[in-house]
This record gives sequence, structure tokens and C-alpha cells, in this order.
Amino acid sequence: MLQFLGNIEAKADAKGRIFVPATFRKRLQSANEEFLALRKDIFQDCLVLYPGTVWENEIETLRARLNKWNRDQQQIFRQFVLDAERIEMDASGRILIPKRYLQLAGIDTEVRFLGVDDTIEIWAKEKLEKPLVAPEDFSAKLQELME
Repeated sequence: MLQFLGNIEAKADAKGRIFVPATFRKRLQSANEEFLALRKDIFQDCLVLYPGTVWENEIETLRARLNKWNRDQQQIFRQFVLDAERIEMDASGRILIPKRYLQLAGIDTEVRFLGVDDTIEIWAKEKLEKPLVAPEDFSAKLQELME
């Protein structure tokens, strides 16, 4: 099972190309991942990279929970896949992020790659300068969750 861990700074060039951090790249290569799927996160202003096999599992899970004969559920499924794009690393380990995705996430040039379980998030660097959850709230919520 793929699992990513890390908080790594990088820079996007003027065309939107970014080097995938070596630690993440090695994990992807060792798992023989052929492609990545990119979409904006549902809840946060960041981008999510799904290794191909993880993306396919996500689609299967979502499809299994939806009724294809329900109009609203079909629209949810369509929107989920409409907002995604197939991405491939070049020989140098770079990915090209389309401009519309950079704009959706408020990314200029400075980014942070964040390993989050089996996906990789790409954030505008300044959005991760301070905690996403206040430290006292984090400890209380984690305690509540783990009890």
C-alpha cells in the first residue's frame, strides 16, 4: 500500500511545472504507478495528487455508493470526475499543473507538497505557514476521536 509522509517545499516555474519531491517520486516509481490524477480538494484550497491505483479505487468506491439511476447522485459523480485530470511525470520527475488548477488553489510559485496517507497534496506555501487547526483544538479533537 502506498503511503506518503512529508512536508516539502518546492517551486513552480512560469509554465506550472513542478518537480515532485524525490521521496514521493521514489515511492511512486517503486509501486509502478503509471499516472497521477489531479483534482482540487473538496474541502480545502489545495490540490490532491492521487496515484493511478488510488484514483481507480476512489472511483470504484464512489461509484459503489451511488445509484446510477438517481439524477442527483449521477451529477455528483460527474462533478467529481469532471474536476479531475490525468497527469504524468516527465523523465526529470516534473509534473505540469494546468493553470486553472493553480488558480483554484491560489498557487503562484511557492508550494508545499504534503504527504497525506495515500495521496499527495499541493498547497500554496503561505497557506501552511500556520497550523490548519489551533494546537489546543487539535489535541482536544484528537483525544475525542481516539477515545
